[in-house]
Amino acid sequence: MASCAGLALCGQALVVRGGSRFLATCTASSDDDVPFTYDCSAGEKKSQENKGEDGQPVEKGSDTILASAFSKSGGHFALTDDRKRLVLFRTKPWQCLSVRTVVRRCTALTFTASEEKLLVADKSGDVYSFSVSDPQGCGKLELGHLSMLLDVAVSPDDRYVLTADRDEKIRVSWAAAPHSIESFCLGHAEFVSRILVVPDHPELLLSSSGDGTLRLWEYRSGRELHCCHLTSLRGPAEPWGDKRFAASRIAYWAQESRVALLCDCIPVVFMFQLDARRQQLAYRQQLAFQHRVWDVAFEEGQGLWVLQDCREAPLVLCRPVDGRWQAVPENAVLRKVSAHVQGNWAMLEGVAGVDVGFSGLYKATFDNVTAYLRKKEERLQKRRNPPPGPNGQAKKMKPEEASLRCSS
Repeated sequence: MASCAGLALCGQALVVRGGSRFLATCTASSDDDVPFTYDCSAGEKKSQENKGEDGQPVEKGSDTILASAFSKSGGHFALTDDRKRLVLFRTKPWQCLSVRTVVRRCTALTFTASEEKLLVADKSGDVYSFSVSDPQGCGKLELGHLSMLLDVAVSPDDRYVLTADRDEKIRVSWAAAPHSIESFCLGHAEFVSRILVVPDHPELLLSSSGDGTLRLWEYRSGRELHCCHLTSLRGPAEPWGDKRFAASRIAYWAQESRVALLCDCIPVVFMFQLDARRQQLAYRQQLAFQHRVWDVAFEEGQGLWVLQDCREAPLVLCRPVDGRWQAVPENAVLRKVSAHVQGNWAMLEGVAGVDVGFSGLYKATFDNVTAYLRKKEERLQKRRNPPPGPNGQAKKMKPEEASLRCSS
């Protein structure tokens, strides 16, 4: 449900995706780095054509990449696209290992910490697991929700699977027996857009929602520890000040316990400080950009990478300077990686200006009471002032209608 353009980082491996393609490169300063590219539209297709009840072919969707993720070690990378394909890669060196089919279009995916399985969440509310060691193995249904899933995560010890859905819930299930539910994290008033288990504090969970909040949980007990209302951080003079928004990315930097929050279709990144001892979040600053920000990701030892809708400067690298985060001057690494993205800008041109965010997931409210009262008043007015008859005289009322009128 997030933008069709995305950014992923693991170690020094960096992936930029847009539309049906992605580009993989390295953030090291070496000059002999040759980027790897992959295009889903040129990938393996289904051998059998899906047909509807009338025998006509059913529209199978585009080749747009819907979700992607690195494994913990960075040794594997996976993506799902709009044609219900799950593609698994080895990254050292880059090689496509398999193209498998999923049951329904996916919204999120993640590797287990052991990197033995790949968990895929879909729009129907189900989570399937796929083997990594057996790249051709079929998927296995692990658990299901009654509503669309928007994100999935696993605890660092692989004991729990955490899922976030459209109906405001975060469920914590046992990985060994997913039908056994450890807890629910309840409190959001709208769909839960993103969840993140804090890597260096594995008992803590961060979540964001369409209700405009960032929350901190002790997820095993389902206890909410802290809640930040993003609406209190925006000013009335901001051009997006009256918009509803949900977070499309939660990124965490263990080096300084920093949390970066990117909101849907807003050129601002909110920066927070996690105080694990006090179990709370502290707002620090906003990073404002002149162009739409598609995605953000931290690189340990480097800073915050920002992917934006600007061909001249597609990537921005931000670092803390005297306690304040700011964009750093262009260096050799930033220049090299940006040149690779500029050389493959065609994959991002199709998503520029396209809004595929969370706006369609908000609860719809219907005020039918006002319409009912208006129509009732119109009926009463017609009774009090009946229309004239054929001779211009008011139509005579029956005795029972007259008595009803008097009683009213």
